[in-house]
Amino acid sequence: MVVPLSAIPPSRYGFYAINNQFLANGPKGFQELKTLENGDMFIRLDLPGVPEDAMKVVVDSTKKAVTVFALAPKEHRHDSSPRNYLYTTGLVCKCCEVTAVAAHMSDGVLRLLLSKTQISTQRPPFIGGVPDSGQDHCWTGSHKFPNGTDPHDPVLTGRVLQPHPWVKQGSLMAYESKQLVNGCLYVRVDMPGVPKEMFTVSVKSGIVMVTGDAPSVSYDSGGRFYSGEVALLSTPIDIPIRQIKIISKNGVIRLIIPPA
Repeated sequence: MVVPLSAIPPSRYGFYAINNQFLANGPKGFQELKTLENGDMFIRLDLPGVPEDAMKVVVDSTKKAVTVFALAPKEHRHDSSPRNYLYTTGLVCKCCEVTAVAAHMSDGVLRLLLSKTQISTQRPPFIGGVPDSGQDHCWTGSHKFPNGTDPHDPVLTGRVLQPHPWVKQGSLMAYESKQLVNGCLYVRVDMPGVPKEMFTVSVKSGIVMVTGDAPSVSYDSGGRFYSGEVALLSTPIDIPIRQIKIISKNGVIRLIIPPA
């Protein structure tokens, strides 16, 4: 028999990253936002399971907001369902607009470069000699994008795992398992950013472990390393890896593990 392993914090401090129990090193969080020296905004979004041709980026007609639509299809019949993602971000000032968006999707990670242009340098008109409090006075402040996160923020470490905030349909968590009628165990593990050739599966003393190395791409703050135990055989033996069916694609690895 082979059984799944529940998500247990590896230390008294909790999980290294509450967005993914398998993340062991590198930037945390489902997203990373960074303002570049030229004023562009870099955004990394984890969308595990999404192929390169299954996402769309739309700039709002106001040129203030950007919305991402993405679909992670059922790659295996034992997946519980496809996953639909919806993400929106945008400018908080009124004197600029988004003028260009560059998007690159690979290994379950979408990276965006948003460029903005200032469209107004004038202060809002005065009403009765007094600035209208309902107007936008952002000319005195910095331009920023909302919902920014520090990928090394300590609050992203803890004991409670967070569901994926942009999944509108399908599994919200990074781990899914299903006991099959033939005694095998089906496991899906999200490790966004890991190319298919950089996953490793091992079995030691009856414990099935998966690791994944996600290199730094574009303006990422750094690479990421994933590692975790995903299943337990009923007897502490080492089965040959060739007996485990392995499917790795779009930052997701799926295993069909036979009973010992």
